[in-house]
Amino acid sequence: MEKHVVVIFPHPDDESFGAAGTIAKFREEGVRVTYLCGTLGEMGRNMGNPIIANRESVPEIRKKELINACKVLDIELKLLGYRDKMLEFEDRKEVASHLKEELEQLHPTLVITHYPGYAVHPDHNALGAATIEAVGMMEEQVRPEVWAQAISDNSFAMLGEPQIKVDIANYFDKKMAAILAHETQAKGILGNFKEHSTIAKDLSEAAQERLGKEEFYVWDF
Repeated sequence: MEKHVVVIFPHPDDESFGAAGTIAKFREEGVRVTYLCGTLGEMGRNMGNPIIANRESVPEIRKKELINACKVLDIELKLLGYRDKMLEFEDRKEVASHLKEELEQLHPTLVITHYPGYAVHPDHNALGAATIEAVGMMEEQVRPEVWAQAISDNSFAMLGEPQIKVDIANYFDKKMAAILAHETQAKGILGNFKEHSTIAKDLSEAAQERLGKEEFYVWDF
């Protein structure tokens, strides 16, 4: 059984859309979970539907949404302070050193992050790569396992079957509650899922179709 899981993603809502079911399962088992969130997602295009934010107010609103989502999931939160859409331009070794310091303080047994090169968004790929570099820099005897989440369309063809498949059926309602805590993002993203679905009748079905399973690759160091 894991003792402490640290989730490292770049944006508010990445934890909810990507791994909330897995997080909820760990919390039900009594496992401590900490989210290291890279940015405030301040350059995101979604401002709510109806609109509740503007370019000036969105950072603080997304921060509050993130705090609310973490309360829903009952997890600890630490903001890393990077700038949205700029992570790919940060010095990777500096980011990795920063993350290594954080991880050495938290002593995780498992780290969850994005699979670099297969995570669609440049911030996802950059922070995923820095996270894996950070864990690789740790002493082997204290090095946590890494689960990397690949979300690009070609990930299965290129990487094969994920080793970790988490059944989140019992936690899907919790996942949806966490997603909906991100008010500026939820309806726009869920609506996009429905728009591109040929079978979903409503947002709930579209969410279930796209988000009803969580799978991870175990990183081989």
